[in-house]
Amino acid sequence: MGLAAYDVVGRDGAWHVEHDGAIRNTYQTKEAAFEAAVAAASLAMRQGHSVRLTVPESENAIGAGNSG
Repeated sequence: MGLAAYDVVGRDGAWHVEHDGAIRNTYQTKEAAFEAAVAAASLAMRQGHSVRLTVPESENAIGAGNSG
């Protein structure tokens, strides 16, 4: 099996999960994108892949467009 890499990318209010060079969905918060990436990574791990998940820092904790 190979490496399944999931990268949370975007900015406040428009977050995505990049996998194999493709971005399929937009999430309102960084946390929502992270949860989607974890679900996908969990499935890949069960299939025998090694997994890498990266999430960038952001200015607010949830990475939403309007957090206040």
